Amino acid sequence: MKVAELIAARTPEWKQLEDDIYWCRGSGKKDAERLAKFARRYRSVCGDLSLAIAMSFPAGTTQYLHQLVADAHTQLYRAESFRISQWGRTIFVDVPRRILRDPCTWIAFVVFWGLFGGTMLGAVLREDFAQAIVGEQVLEQVEEMYAKPLDGDLLDDSRAGMTGFYLFNNAGIGLRCFASGVFLGIGSLITLAFNAIFLGGVFGFMIRSPSSANFLTFVTAHGPFELTAVVLSGAAGLRLGWAVIDTRGWSRKESLRRTAPRALESAGVATILFLFAAYIEGSISPSQLPYAFKLTVAITSTLLLLGYVVVLGVLAPGSRRET
Repeated sequence: MKVAELIAARTPEWKQLEDDIYWCRGSGKKDAERLAKFARRYRSVCGDLSLAIAMSFPAGTTQYLHQLVADAHTQLYRAESFRISQWGRTIFVDVPRRILRDPCTWIAFVVFWGLFGGTMLGAVLREDFAQAIVGEQVLEQVEEMYAKPLDGDLLDDSRAGMTGFYLFNNAGIGLRCFASGVFLGIGSLITLAFNAIFLGGVFGFMIRSPSSANFLTFVTAHGPFELTAVVLSGAAGLRLGWAVIDTRGWSRKESLRRTAPRALESAGVATILFLFAAYIEGSISPSQLPYAFKLTVAITSTLLLLGYVVVLGVLAPGSRRET
């Protein structure tokens, strides 16, 4: 039998094992008969994986079987009690791998940073560019806000309140990016684009401003965590939107149910980043610490993000590209 014919013949069994995995992840009492069938399918797919390696199946198929076997193994042999090792694998292996290899992550990344960078460049090169996009009144308020150097003594008593305010504000942006994704992903794209253009216009305008030093002193430290969180929130929303478009033969409700855990992984990481950003924005950014220290915080944050998403995502074993 040819490889293509073998793959076509075995695909229904693989899809059934996928259904068993989703069923097993659910709560409630498990049916013993179905569990027995699940175990038989798992052993059968383990044989398919060995055959795929021996017969040099297409790389995508082999990677898919690797992931299918890993997921089935996790569900079949999982313990009902919480285990740190499983939690650690999920946070530091599964999540960064899926974020990195999710096309929605890259779409959100390109949309946000492309529009942000283009708008900022336009605002730097042309004085009236930012005014046309952001509005003259808004820019005047921003410039007035950073007209004077940061007063550390004034901020000492209000930093806790500022952290709460920034957390609430940032979480609101992330929630809008995520929740609006159910509208075929268009809502997430619009929210991402709006924030990218607005922030790019403000950044470009302030770089030209006489108050640029004060502005950069404030935004540098918390920028990497905050902006990355916005991108990941948008990616999570796009993942939901794509589930409505490409249902893979399921109903839209079922497609959303199956996709939601994957989208929530990106949203969960974004929430953690918003927490970090809010803390930095409320305590380090407005302080009178040297700019070199704040720049070091930004560089360290960027390296941590690259290490978590890129390095851990690339090194994760037995993975396949998310679609």
